[in-house]
Amino acid sequence: MREILGRRRRLLRGDGKSELISAALTYATQWRWPVLPGVTAHPQGRSRCGCPDPECTVPGAHPFDPGLLAATTDERMVRWWWTNRPAAPIILATGGPAPCAVSLPALPAAHALSALDRMGMRLGPVVASPSRWAILVKPYSMEQLGELLYAKDFVPGSLRFHGEGGYLALPPSETGQGAIGWQRAPLPGSASPWVPDVEAVVDAVVEALTRTGVSAPEL
Repeated sequence: MREILGRRRRLLRGDGKSELISAALTYATQWRWPVLPGVTAHPQGRSRCGCPDPECTVPGAHPFDPGLLAATTDERMVRWWWTNRPAAPIILATGGPAPCAVSLPALPAAHALSALDRMGMRLGPVVASPSRWAILVKPYSMEQLGELLYAKDFVPGSLRFHGEGGYLALPPSETGQGAIGWQRAPLPGSASPWVPDVEAVVDAVVEALTRTGVSAPEL
């Protein structure tokens, strides 16, 4: 009986790892999004990061070895990485050919998305971790973002911007903060998911968050 249960656990773990490499290949080879493996959890506990920083605030949700500049769409490299590190989180290098993102804490994000739906705002994929949701947007420059934010009377400090030189953990990664999934999944079979302009998303999110009763903590 123990042998059967152990075999079943190995098969289940294998399925999860196959799902990771399959997703990484989809991002890299079909959607042309540069990816690389993130840091796996510390052997002494998933809530701790495997990187040298004992106080890492995003355990398992960031690149370390290799560094972010190694992100690629090359199929052979992606296969090699996840064959050798089958449980590694999938990290997207945002900007350039890949989408950027605007993220905010999960609870106000849920309120904001509901408000955006009522406004008729079209959104693309939304990545969800237990603590934050990230709305994928078209690539933008730092100059473009700076002009956009400068024009605002108020921008909640809880908003984070994942632009050129940034990164984001993608589904179905497991990080120290929990599972990464799709709150709004890409349409199946799409060559590359449609994403909105950053201006439209920031305008709508700021308006939604600054309405009475819909606020975001400064996290």
